Amino acid sequence: MRVRRKGLLGVGVLALAAVLGVATVSSASAADNRDEVRFNLTPSSPQLAQCIPHAKVTVEVDLQTEKTGRDTFEINVSGMPANTSFTVFLLETPVAPFGAAEYIGDFTTDRKGRAHQKLTLIVQEAFASTLVNGQRQRVDLNHVGVWFADPADDDFCFGPGGGPVTPFDGDGTAGAQVLNTAPFLPNAPLPAP
Repeated sequence: MRVRRKGLLGVGVLALAAVLGVATVSSASAADNRDEVRFNLTPSSPQLAQCIPHAKVTVEVDLQTEKTGRDTFEINVSGMPANTSFTVFLLETPVAPFGAAEYIGDFTTDRKGRAHQKLTLIVQEAFASTLVNGQRQRVDLNHVGVWFADPADDDFCFGPGGGPVTPFDGDGTAGAQVLNTAPFLPNAPLPAP
């Protein structure tokens, strides 16, 4: 995870990165006031990790909501199944049952298993408003999850019809969650508002 922050929040994120054993990079210059968070997504299960051993998926978020009313979410992918579509969600928790989830976009890999997608949305302040025991509550969405957009696309790993059918696609049927931010538990890679 690479973080460009000011003050104590930046120190806290750097400490989290040290605990997780991930790399951090400081701001390029004092004049660069952008807030940026960078982290890797990892396979959602040991079985998927064996099926996609060369997967490298990096997310970089340029946090500009306070300045421009939106953030930029970029995902760079390599080592994934070729010519395959995936859906991307912001999540309350990165593992089942996931809690609140917000669909933010999708990407399709090329014939070499690579993809790049740039999305413009509110990320740092992303939340869901939901009812819990009859009371309205805010739930922050500080994790990321990626699903196979088609249930058949995970057959190479689970066998024909062996993977789960999930609702994480626009048509209501997706395959297994393939990547997430679970290694960041109990914290989250995206900073809370």
